[in-house]
Amino acid sequence: MSGPRGRDAAALEALADGDIELRGRVMPASNATFVGEVGDLEVVYKPVRGERPLWDFPDHTLANREVAAYALSAATGWDVVPPTILRGGPHGTGMVQRWQTTDPDQAAVDLVPDGEVPEGMLHVLDGLDADDRAISLVHEDTPALRRIAVLDVVLNNADRKGGHVLEMPDGHRYGVDHGLSFHVEPKLRTVLWGWAGEPLLPDEHEVLEALARDLDGGLGETLEDLLAMDEVEATRRRCRALLAAGRLPLPRGDGPVIPWPPF
Repeated sequence: MSGPRGRDAAALEALADGDIELRGRVMPASNATFVGEVGDLEVVYKPVRGERPLWDFPDHTLANREVAAYALSAATGWDVVPPTILRGGPHGTGMVQRWQTTDPDQAAVDLVPDGEVPEGMLHVLDGLDADDRAISLVHEDTPALRRIAVLDVVLNNADRKGGHVLEMPDGHRYGVDHGLSFHVEPKLRTVLWGWAGEPLLPDEHEVLEALARDLDGGLGETLEDLLAMDEVEATRRRCRALLAAGRLPLPRGDGPVIPWPPF
């Protein structure tokens, strides 16, 4: 089950070849984020030296966490994280990820007037906008988005903002920006709480069982090259705990459960 296959394998090989030609910087962004090309591929490049120090994550580890998230995604076969590698670039070693062009007419996560949840969307929470108008945070109820939510539990993603979901024209959903993942302490912060407490679907359970086995084998070895040993072991525990619970978790009451800002 583990490892990239087919189209991903070709993309990874292409990402590793040739020089990175930068053509712009993403502004604003918490960490240095550039866009450019490697050959014919559009890419996002985040150099390690451009990572802002954080109080709760070790310095200079965010790029590794992004690559580890891709490895975990590739092992599921769900194609949640775009092809991502660690390589040298114009500003030193960093994460390089294949750019995905989204559909501007789609919104997997949205803000709507208070209580007016559109058909096919799930309610997450209510609040006020900048003009003190009552609004609701909602997200779509689709298998593609739900897979991101399931994977985020295993990743322990502390930063699943609405803007970190990419809406593709064909309905596929990518998740990006996984630098704040794999912490040993529970830190799940996400806007995708619409399925909280719901039982795992049969196909999700099957994939997680295979993932648990893979974490004890080749995938675990891959992650050990990218993360601390206790972080890899914590990932194994989260996967096993999710399987044992048999349902998506409810928000915990001992810390923030929504990233800020949520988009």
